[in-house]
Amino acid sequence: QVHLVESGGGLVQAGGSLRLSCSDSWRDFSIYAMGWSRQAAGKRRELVAHIASDGRTDYTDSVKGRFTASRDNDKNTVYLQMNSLKPEDTAVYSCYAIVSGTPYWGQGTQVTVSS
Repeated sequence: QVHLVESGGGLVQAGGSLRLSCSDSWRDFSIYAMGWSRQAAGKRRELVAHIASDGRTDYTDSVKGRFTASRDNDKNTVYLQMNSLKPEDTAVYSCYAIVSGTPYWGQGTQVTVSS
C-alpha cells in the first residue's frame, strides 16, 4: 500500500528557500512517476512538478526557474527545492505517486511565504 509522507514545510520570508521531501518506506517507487502539487486556500489543486520514472521533470510555468524536483530512488524519496519563494507560493504542498495509473497523495505540508 502506498503511504507517502511529506516533510520540510514551514514559514519563510519572500525570496527565501525551502526543500520539501516525500518518502514511502513501504514501497520501492523507482518505477513510478512522482510529483508535487499545491492547493492554496480557496483555490483548486495545482500540479507544480512532475518527475517521470527516468528522472525527466516538468513544471508549471509559475515555478519554472525557481523550483527543482528530483528523486533519490535509493532512499525512496522525492524532493522539491523551492527558491526565490513568493507570497503567492503559499499553499499546502502534497506529493503524489502514480501506481498502475492510479494517483496516490500524501497528507500535505504547509508552506507559508511572508511578504
